[in-house]
Order: sequence, then structure tokens, then C-alpha cells
Amino acid sequence: MPASKPLPAGNGSGGASPRRVPDDHPIALIRSQSLPALVARELTHRILAGDLAAGAKLNEADIASDLGVSRGPVREAFRALEASGLVRLEKNRGVHVREVSRSEADEIFELRALLDEFAGRKAAERASDEDIRALTAIVERMEEAMRVADADAYFELNLAFHDRIVRLAGNAKLGELYGRLVNELSLFRRASFEHAANLPRSAAEHRAIVERIAARQTAAAGRLLHDHAMASRERARHASEPGSADARPSPPHRTSPGRSR
Repeated sequence: MPASKPLPAGNGSGGASPRRVPDDHPIALIRSQSLPALVARELTHRILAGDLAAGAKLNEADIASDLGVSRGPVREAFRALEASGLVRLEKNRGVHVREVSRSEADEIFELRALLDEFAGRKAAERASDEDIRALTAIVERMEEAMRVADADAYFELNLAFHDRIVRLAGNAKLGELYGRLVNELSLFRRASFEHAANLPRSAAEHRAIVERIAARQTAAAGRLLHDHAMASRERARHASEPGSADARPSPPHRTSPGRSR
């Protein structure tokens, strides 16, 4: 894995008149987010991208050196990642990326399906025309990723799609719980996106969900999201079976431009 650029440690000062820092400048990010939060965000990207595999041990000193920060922010980031369901901290054993068993994943999928149904109903009630256009644009990008077999891009767009629907529900507690469940499932189900045959079915399900939300069909939108979650469970189950074509090594992924690692 190529070394990441060091995260900025703070603001400098000088005699020149201050200029406005662009919102996307690293210094602006530091002003709006704490250093531990930035470290946690980077590690989250690496875990969800598969760069840090389930079960991998995370070494505090190595990560601090890699990111160009002290060990304190890394330690705090580990605690945040534990709260979000991505790592486990064990006394005398260190920090490891969580491994989610098939039985645990089944339970999570069942709970997620219920939350998805609720979010779908609320989204169909609350979505503006702009929201529907945004969801449609995500689905169109998913379909393009499917056509070029870009599993990495499809995986990230899938997360963005469901995150937007949950935010449309307007329930902060739902968002917190759902985010943790998605993180945990991401550790188990990513392999289901590696198999090209799964992508057209998944993309079609997302397209149908947007159509029901756009038509303000609250019950239908909720039911489709529930069924989509359960269908995702079956795809993930199949991908995790020993000897499954989905479980065998995939060709190297196409990397999307500008993708954060």
C-alpha cells in the first residue's frame, strides 16, 4: 500500500495578511474536524475499501508514522472506530479490524431490512424533486459502474444511495444505528459486489426503489427497500460459501479517478 500523505498537524502563522483558505484545503478540514476524526475517516476509507482486511491487526505506531501524526490521535481514532463497529479493542491483544460471522450478518440484515423499510416510507413522504434527481443520478452512476465492471465504484455508490435515503427519513437516531449496521455488514458482504452477475440485479432494485419514491408510493418504496436488503443477504451468503464462484479471487479492480484510499 502506498504511503499516505501526512495529515496536517496545525496552522502556521506569519506576518502577511491572512487570505481565505478554500473549503477543501487541508487546513480548512482541520478547522472543521479534529485530527482524531480525520485519522478515523482515513482508516474507515481503508477498511471499507478492503485495504485493511477483516481480522487485520492495526499497529498504533505504524499507522501514526504512515499518516504523519502522533500516536494520541490514532488511539482516539481507534476508540471511534470501535464505536462505529469497524474494529475491536482487546486487552493484551491490540486492535483488529472486526470479523463478522455469517450468523451475525444474518441478524444484522434482518434488522437492517426493518430500518430500510421505515426509511423508504419516510423518504417517499419527504423527498423533494431535487432529492429524487440526486437519487436518480446516483443510480445512473451505479449503472455505469456496472457496465464497466467497476466493483469499487459500485460499492461506494451503493453506500451513498442508502445513506441519502436514511438522511431523507429525517431521524438522527435512525442514522446513527443504520450507520453502524452498514459498517458491520460492509466487513462481511463486500465480496457480493465482486461478482459481476450480482451488479445488474442490484442496480435494477435501486432503480425500482427510486421510481417508487418519485411516485410517492410510501408502502411500495418501503417494501422494495426491505426486499432489497433481504436479497442482498442472499447474495452475500452465496458469495461467502466455500467454493462459490463469488468467493474465488477476482480480477484486479478498476480504480475510479480521484478515489480516496
